[in-house]
Amino acid sequence: MDLGELISNQNDVSLILAKQVISTEAEESNCVFSPLSLHVVLGLIAAGSKGPTQDQLLSFLRSKSTDDLNSLTSHLVNVVFADGSSSGGPRLSFANGVWVDQSLPFKPSFKELADTVYKAASTQVDFQNKPVEVVNEVNSWAERETSGLIKEILPPNSVDDTTRLIFANALYFKGFWLKKFDESMTKEHDFHLLNGSSIKVPFMTSNKKQYISAYDGFKVLRLSYKQGEDERQFSMYFFLPDAKDGLPAFVDKVNSERGFLDNHLPRSKVEVLHFLIPKFKISFGFEASQAVMQLGLELPFSTRGGGLTEMVDCLVSQNFHVSRIYHKSFVELNEEGTEAAALTAAKGTGFCLRIYNKLDFVADHPFLFVIREDTSGVVQFIGTVVNPLVS
Repeated sequence: MDLGELISNQNDVSLILAKQVISTEAEESNCVFSPLSLHVVLGLIAAGSKGPTQDQLLSFLRSKSTDDLNSLTSHLVNVVFADGSSSGGPRLSFANGVWVDQSLPFKPSFKELADTVYKAASTQVDFQNKPVEVVNEVNSWAERETSGLIKEILPPNSVDDTTRLIFANALYFKGFWLKKFDESMTKEHDFHLLNGSSIKVPFMTSNKKQYISAYDGFKVLRLSYKQGEDERQFSMYFFLPDAKDGLPAFVDKVNSERGFLDNHLPRSKVEVLHFLIPKFKISFGFEASQAVMQLGLELPFSTRGGGLTEMVDCLVSQNFHVSRIYHKSFVELNEEGTEAAALTAAKGTGFCLRIYNKLDFVADHPFLFVIREDTSGVVQFIGTVVNPLVS
């Protein structure tokens, strides 16, 4: 499977996850998460499993083999998420960590994979006697890798003397708009909530041409970040339903077509009549294991699938399984750009493009957003804004 197909499949999984998360965790609240962060952790778990457990993980991630998953991760770690701040691009951090009980030696093959492909820092810890200290250590790692945006990924009492392994992925992004918004032009306007009421919210605006496309029932806006000296181009996309209460139906629409994102991206600039984007800040966390289990990924969380047998040398490794996956994300959007972080522990059919010379783009009601690296097509973050004042 080539890299483009791997990324396309990963993006489809991202949208499926987004629908599940929004419908179960954030139907009436703001949310943001990194499907990529979850994908990496699940890929590492797949690499350490075999039999039915591994088969189910590969099917869920729409990958033919762990080699494909490892190939995608290697490209992400070494190319897509290499830090670009020194050359004027976005500041990026993509880190993995594995904590294993000191009584369990890694299998050499898994240790090599974790070290070389996933660039995962491997640490021996004492789960049995010092679980609180382990939680503090992992949370300190999380805070460090997300520049202090996420201070805790493991909640209190989430680790005990039965824990043997912890996997974590941290993703941090800070990009400045290619064309910043003028702060003096930011004014309060009405934002319409799903319940029919409205609130006053600070909106950014601009009189410059924008990348906007209009489709049946929704519009899409692209705002680009400053590019460094490499070929990567990061952008934020806003998917705005025409109907003020149209976000739930739009989330369903997104999942009705494979390759939806790639088929609905603005390709040219247009003049804008009215242009308003709300400022917002979101911090969101959920137990990702529940979301993926509800989507049918059950064996990694059960002893009956064969367990995580390829990770450590242990006579009882058949009983190893994932107990929980915790995920937290943060995103802030303002006149300067976007800062975002995420942590995870443990062609064109069926649409009609409408072309205009001038368009409005007034995001004064609930919408979906995506942060994406455009040359590869990799989606970093997906989120929804239903109330910009709620962080």
